[in-house]
Amino acid sequence: MPQQRVFALPRQQSLLLPAVINPFVQDTKISKTAVIKCVLLGIFLVPLRVILMSLVLTLTWPVAFIITFKQPLKGAVEPMTGWRRLMCKRVMAALGRAYYFAMGFRVVVKGKQASSLEAPILAVAPHSSFFDAIACLISGLPSTVSRVENLATPIFGRIIRCFQPVLVSRTDPDSRKNTILAIESRAKSEGHWPQVLIFPEGTCTNRSCLITFKQGAFIPGVPVQPVLLRYPNKMDTVTWTWQGHTANMVLLLTLCQLYTTVEVEFLPPYVPKEDEKKSPALFASRVRDIMAKALGVPMTDHTYEDCRLMISAGELTLPMETGLVEFTKISRKLNLKWDCLKKELESFAAMASSCKGGNITIEEFARILKLPVNPALAELFTLFDRDGDGTIDFREYVIGVNILCRPANTEDVLKMAFQLFDMDEDGEVSLDEFNALLRSALGVPDLDMTKLFNEINADGSGFITFNEFQMFASSHPEYAKLFTTYLELQRYQASQEAMPGDLELAGQIRKGEATEDSISDKKDD
Repeated sequence: MPQQRVFALPRQQSLLLPAVINPFVQDTKISKTAVIKCVLLGIFLVPLRVILMSLVLTLTWPVAFIITFKQPLKGAVEPMTGWRRLMCKRVMAALGRAYYFAMGFRVVVKGKQASSLEAPILAVAPHSSFFDAIACLISGLPSTVSRVENLATPIFGRIIRCFQPVLVSRTDPDSRKNTILAIESRAKSEGHWPQVLIFPEGTCTNRSCLITFKQGAFIPGVPVQPVLLRYPNKMDTVTWTWQGHTANMVLLLTLCQLYTTVEVEFLPPYVPKEDEKKSPALFASRVRDIMAKALGVPMTDHTYEDCRLMISAGELTLPMETGLVEFTKISRKLNLKWDCLKKELESFAAMASSCKGGNITIEEFARILKLPVNPALAELFTLFDRDGDGTIDFREYVIGVNILCRPANTEDVLKMAFQLFDMDEDGEVSLDEFNALLRSALGVPDLDMTKLFNEINADGSGFITFNEFQMFASSHPEYAKLFTTYLELQRYQASQEAMPGDLELAGQIRKGEATEDSISDKKDD
């Protein structure tokens, strides 16, 4: 039995699949019995609740108008004080809770809310629905972060102004910087402003994990009170995320329930240490860790940018979940920006759009590279296929191209490869030379590589120059790794023929080649 080739380095554990593959999908299956129950209850409950909600809203708008009368339309300069603040904290909060009661919510509050002096910022997670606004009402209407466009919303725009939100504008290039400055100013006002409530995840998930926390709530370096949200109901009707029920369906299903329980739990305030004050990312990570343990859920490195990639994948006719790569981790470890990942997604889509499920099999991998399946190609495919399921998904493709292929795509490697092809050493590779080497390397005597040759021969001269060879390799880095993999296999087979069965020596040879082999896993954790 032939000896198995052993890789010099193991795979990075930190680049393995996350505990939750897709936190942005709502896949609750509603049984026929549940549908019938919803219909029967909905016939009576929905009209009643709509009437009650309308009555509460009719009372709320005039109160909101009185509170915000002669207040700045956009951007509060000073916090509300006196009767305005009292009406916000007591009357508006009470009306808000009445609105949730009209929708059938049963609110359970655990723990004790800290004062604005003890914890100027409230960090609420997980964020999974528009119903999560209940946390604002329970907290006494603290300031929130809101898009400036929301103020123009009929009826609700006036109500939002009562929160004196920190406004974010998509059209203002300085909006992000101004938002952080406003949060920091309010957080360090020593109780002058009300607390600032932030959903640090930045987007809605299905509550199966906690995704990466944005750093906005942690940049000021002040104590933060973690606030947990739970919906411990038999059927999940509240989750509203990127894949699943629409907002209208979520609202309708919730109104059809006899009641919907929501738990709001205030954890003890977290006071940052000196190193956390200097590193908002570290501060955010430790607060998230505390919240995840209290919730009993895992953490992943997904973020809002994954959602943007999901949308892009859908536009490229791939399954939306193809775009999920754990952006925070991948961007940090591979030093990739979102635009770079978007280009990688477009390259992957060009290859995988015709593949079943948006994943590439070894046969399709060989077709894309215009090569037959052979040991070198099979080994490269195995290096890409990190989870061993026999296919390459987008996440594996990104890791493979950036850790496996591009580091192998050096000028020295390309010169070595070109010299092997250029058998007569005239500085050009003819079609006969190209075919001869690949037939020998791949062990296919009747192989015709004219199509690949013409693709590399950009000027159509009938000969490949080193510049053409190099340009093609830069846009197709997988060929460079395929070439180095072929050389490694040749050396390995030669060592086996020289000293058959000497596994110990073979292992030493592999260790000596660690600088060239398994380059896929050399990025430090």
